[in-house]
Amino acid sequence: MRRADYQACREQFLSDSDSFILGCLTENSLFAVEQQQRNAWLWIINHLKGAVADLPEGYVFLEFAIPRMGRRVDAVVLSGGSVFVLEYKVGSEKFHSADVDQVVGYALDLKNFHEPSHCLPIFPILIATHAKPVGAGFCLADDGVGEPILSNGGNLAQLILDAVRGFGGDPIDPVTWGDGRYKPTPTIIEAAQALYRNHRVDDITRSEAGAENLSGTAEYVSSVINASKQSGIKSVCFITGIPGSGKTLAGLNLANLRTQNAVDEYAVFLSGNGPLVKVLRAALSRDQRVQAKAQGVKVSRVGGARSVDQFIQNIHHFRDENLRSTKPPVERVVIFDEAQRAWDAEMLGRFMRKRGFHDFMDSEPEFLLSVMDRHVDWCTVICLVGNGQEINTGEAGLGEWLTALGKRFPNWRVHLSDRIVKEPDTFGLSEIPGSLTTARELHLSTAIRSFRSECVSEFASAIIDGKPKEALALSKELAEFEFRITRRLDTAREWLRRHRRGTERAGLLAFSNAVRLKPDGIFVKARIEQEDWFLADRSDIRSSDYLEDIATEFDVQGLELDWVCVCVDANLRITKDKRIDPVRFRGTRWETVNDRDRRRYILNAHRVLLTRARQGVVIFVPECDESDHTRVPKWYDDLYSYFVDCGVQKLPDLQVT
Repeated sequence: MRRADYQACREQFLSDSDSFILGCLTENSLFAVEQQQRNAWLWIINHLKGAVADLPEGYVFLEFAIPRMGRRVDAVVLSGGSVFVLEYKVGSEKFHSADVDQVVGYALDLKNFHEPSHCLPIFPILIATHAKPVGAGFCLADDGVGEPILSNGGNLAQLILDAVRGFGGDPIDPVTWGDGRYKPTPTIIEAAQALYRNHRVDDITRSEAGAENLSGTAEYVSSVINASKQSGIKSVCFITGIPGSGKTLAGLNLANLRTQNAVDEYAVFLSGNGPLVKVLRAALSRDQRVQAKAQGVKVSRVGGARSVDQFIQNIHHFRDENLRSTKPPVERVVIFDEAQRAWDAEMLGRFMRKRGFHDFMDSEPEFLLSVMDRHVDWCTVICLVGNGQEINTGEAGLGEWLTALGKRFPNWRVHLSDRIVKEPDTFGLSEIPGSLTTARELHLSTAIRSFRSECVSEFASAIIDGKPKEALALSKELAEFEFRITRRLDTAREWLRRHRRGTERAGLLAFSNAVRLKPDGIFVKARIEQEDWFLADRSDIRSSDYLEDIATEFDVQGLELDWVCVCVDANLRITKDKRIDPVRFRGTRWETVNDRDRRRYILNAHRVLLTRARQGVVIFVPECDESDHTRVPKWYDDLYSYFVDCGVQKLPDLQVT
């Protein structure tokens, strides 16, 4: 499949008429082409012909598609063994930072996800046609992506020739390059947007194993849904997976597939993770308006939000709506994200008493199953289950779902991943009911969050589980994923700024009880607006990229950034035998935590924080002195040494720019 709406070698490009090239672009466009776009294309064609004519050789792609997000690069030129990514802003008098980020983002997409581009020098060039010329200095980062070049177009040919002279390599076969495999790893936000635009899941996952795993899961669950529908029975599927394996992506994919294939099923994605729901809804609504604008269609904020809200709902709103009625819900297929975090009977009963329901006795799994059981014929429930992700009091875990099924819904068909049966202890289960079907397709075993390493979650778990030798061995398998540690927060911030490029995001994270980081300017009790923290651009003080506001485990679970700083307080104490003893700060002092569940929540919270990054983590452990009895230096020194013993590399102090 041709990825560009027009492509040709230098000679063919120069000989083709402007009207022919414009016709190719117009015919292949997915949207209605307005006159303004036609004029911009004609300007680009004419300008690029003038530049390419001065090159000894080259190949031109116009409107080159980046499949994971439906993005299109204005032009890509292959010349002298190098790739030039051109983004035009016709009529613009300034080089706006958002436009610079855009073209750098395109270059990084090619470098990271386009197989033939992995080893090639790539130069992003922003052309603002009416801006004042800017001197160009050519510099390649370690990964082979150049610093952005800013031009008004007058010297484009000379820029390409200078870059080739300094960094060019062997000639590139343009056909092989253009047809090369694209293996993207989108963030969950990008993935949700792509799926909502009806992309397939195997189009937006980088790892072949990950794509195969996700597709196999979707096929298995769809077969269960179809069988339930045909036989008039009720069924439930439990999907498990390692951190970063795409459980939420699997759920969104299923909701999208079933909505497309059978409108009458009213498939819906439900999550009790409030920040995840808020961020995904906001991202989809914004993207829907952008896509509509590109097609010349106006979508109101209210109208766009309404359709998104039908696709992704808060599980608590679903629960409350069905408390008001005893009728079956309209939904026949429901996907419960992070099902292990559903409340137990005690927690839900306490909450319901505050709402006036004094005799409420069900756990959340029991009540949600009873709601779907109101259907007289068929329905299917899909539960996405994370291991080691329970981070709050009253989260019931997988066992509560199985208990509810065995106690009240014995006629339901239960499908479990084979991993649950093989490792029941890992999921907090003492025994497995006998009447069920197991399937390997219901376990996602390939990490796809980080495209730089597949063992990040294993490494983080070894650290949190107090296994420094195992962590040290795993640290050697992190490949290009970076784990660093520093005692200076300004150094951590500078490290994030130097690594973050283009549209990549960075941010500061800390445990919600890390209150003694306050002397370092880290206020975990200050609430953030998650939508702005994840979605606003880096010029917005509310954005994660501004590196001021701190997000906690409750804000970021299920979401991710490219680069993060995890700020660690003395909640983790290192024992003599190199184990981790979790403690908490309460009132004015630290106190031991004896409750088994609370200890697990503290450890899991740090596990979540250490696995939020796609490309790299820097850990900040403050230096303290004896003047503050709540910040005993030994606690922090021991913790710092423990991370180093686990294989986290020390970060030299950086000159802050």
